Amino acid sequence: MPSDLVSGPDLGGGYLHQLSRDSDGTTTTFTFHAQAGGTDANGPPIGPLDPFGFVRPPTPCMFGGPRCWHRRFLLPPEEALRVRSAYNRNRFVLDTMLRQAQGEVPVDIEAGLPLLVERLTAALDPEGIEWYIGGSTAVRLLGGSLAPRDIDLGSTRAGVDRIAEALREYLIEPLAPTDWPASGIVRGARAFLGTFHAGVRVEWAVPIEPREALPFEEWSGRPGVARRLAVSFRGRPLWVTRPEYALVRAAAAGRTDRLGPIAAVIRAQGVDRELLEALLERSKLPVGSRDAVRASTRPDKSDGSAGVPLEP
Repeated sequence: MPSDLVSGPDLGGGYLHQLSRDSDGTTTTFTFHAQAGGTDANGPPIGPLDPFGFVRPPTPCMFGGPRCWHRRFLLPPEEALRVRSAYNRNRFVLDTMLRQAQGEVPVDIEAGLPLLVERLTAALDPEGIEWYIGGSTAVRLLGGSLAPRDIDLGSTRAGVDRIAEALREYLIEPLAPTDWPASGIVRGARAFLGTFHAGVRVEWAVPIEPREALPFEEWSGRPGVARRLAVSFRGRPLWVTRPEYALVRAAAAGRTDRLGPIAAVIRAQGVDRELLEALLERSKLPVGSRDAVRASTRPDKSDGSAGVPLEP
């Protein structure tokens, strides 16, 4: 399959970037490459790219060298302009995203959430397409004292496409079949809402292969599967996923600093015990940690709890 360079070398976030295209005439793989650029890229970069879905290939990149990161997208050849637009925005906002990931600057939810809600309400609600906010931003919208790192969206297959169109100029990854390391092969996209210097990363995807959704699955792409709560944001009604999802996910990731604030929201809302048990059963948490998570949601648990002790 012939390969050619579409753009680069370009600069961004202390990295040298290239955009390549491999095509057999009917199918095209577009690849974002990035490698530490040193002084040529105002580097070194302040952090790695794996928080944004980039991976290191097992062999040196043709365009990126021996220590290259990359992201791949399978799209028709006529999508080249959209891919290049997302590639450019990604490198323009990369320094800000890296500084957010390293804790040097805060994630500016207020720079992106109002725009997100306005765009998606206008694009999806009139057609009755299900969409909702999950993760730490859902907990924040329910009154939790968390500082979200990004905004995770859930929707259907049709919704995923409409979200990408509604946020077209903010995309940092094109809508495409692609590999998300934590989720496998999905159809999804990412955007960065805000300015080059302040904003928030937004992610959404659905599984690429049709399959039966697990009970209460949060990101299945099927309507009516995830359990949600209604909230209001600046006078607009929104759906967010229940905080039990965020609690079990934080426990599984060892994020003990987040468990107390999430559990406090669950106690305020009232625990969905059926959902919590289903999520714990699917998790890889040891028995003792599961018991600690359950205990944190008891109504008599002090709201001042700083966290939940988990087994190593």
